Formats: sequence, structure tokens, C-alpha cells
Amino acid sequence: INGLEAIVPEKELSEADKFFQGDRIKLFVGAVEESTKYTKSFLSRKVEELMRGLLELEIPEIEDGTIQIKNIAREAGSRTKVAVYSEDENLDVKGACIGKNGMRIQSIIDELKGEKIDIVLWNEDIRYFVKNALNPSEVISVEIIKQNEEEVARVEVEESQLSLAIGKKGQNSRLAARLCGIKIDIHAIKKEDETEDEIETEDTEGEE
Repeated sequence: INGLEAIVPEKELSEADKFFQGDRIKLFVGAVEESTKYTKSFLSRKVEELMRGLLELEIPEIEDGTIQIKNIAREAGSRTKVAVYSEDENLDVKGACIGKNGMRIQSIIDELKGEKIDIVLWNEDIRYFVKNALNPSEVISVEIIKQNEEEVARVEVEESQLSLAIGKKGQNSRLAARLCGIKIDIHAIKKEDETEDEIETEDTEGEE
């Protein structure tokens, strides 16, 4: 702009970012500070605000406010979880975000060099929200308990679902905890140990 050049520091690039001369890329422009000698600007491809901007750009229902982004938890270049909500009960919120044949979300994935994106349905009941956030794993039950004056979501999954719930190097559970704003404690139980105290929740099959 006006002949200015901008530099994105390497620390503000994701691990997946690899560019070639002439590539057109999208990035987040943060604070811009003007002085008599030069203009300093903050540019990034790692911040969660970039994900928010890309979602607004690709999904009209987010741009016009029909769908709200409640929270974003991102590990740039690897995986992001986005909590979304709409007051329109007739709207397929996840379907609108993903797009026909996944076109909308795929455009963002391509821009971010293959970063996986989970669309999570937000719920004011933290139990349901945590269950949704732990997609793609299947959760049996979620109980909110107190540990050292801190609220913790105690989650039960089948043994076969434990590694999926935790994720590679703990990423799935870590991002879910950040998205929901609560510590998550996951326990594996054998199928025959299941009780009838399971919470009834909607189908929340994970999408990437």
C-alpha cells in the first residue's frame, strides 16, 4: 500500500507455510504504528484472528451474523477447532460452514496449507459443549466436578476411543479444553461397565 513493503516474521508463519515467489497469500494485519520515519505493522499467519477472517470471507452466514463464532482454538499449521452457534433453529450450522461437498471449508484448508479444521457446535450446557468439542471421538458421558476449587470436565469414553479423544500428542483434548475454557480429564471404561446415566446428546460427528 502506497509503496510500502511488509515483512512477516518467521515466528508468525505456521509450520505448514511454504511459499514461492509470486504466491498470493492471505494474512492478518494487526496493529499499525505510524511514525515520521517509517510505518510499523504486525503481520501474522498464526493468530486465531486469521482463521476468523477466513471463515467470514468464505461463509456468508458468518459474515452477516446468522452464524456466530463463539470461540477458536488453534495450533497453526496443524489443527483448529471452531465453536459456532446460530439462533436459527432451522439452519444446518455445520453444513453451512462446511459447504456443499466441503467446498467452503476446503478453501480455507487449502489457504492454510492443509491445516485441519473441526467445526464444533457450541452449547450453553458445558457438558454438551465438551462432548461436541472432543469430536471425532465418541463420548459416553461428561460430568462437571470440582478439583482443588477448579471445575473439571470428567469425560468417559470406551477404551477403543481413548486415543482418538486425546489425539496425537494430546492435541485433540488440549484444543477442546482451550475451546471450552475448562480442564478436561478423560477416562477409558470397558463397554460392560457403562451405566444408564449417559447424557443424551445430538449427533456430533466430527468434520475436517
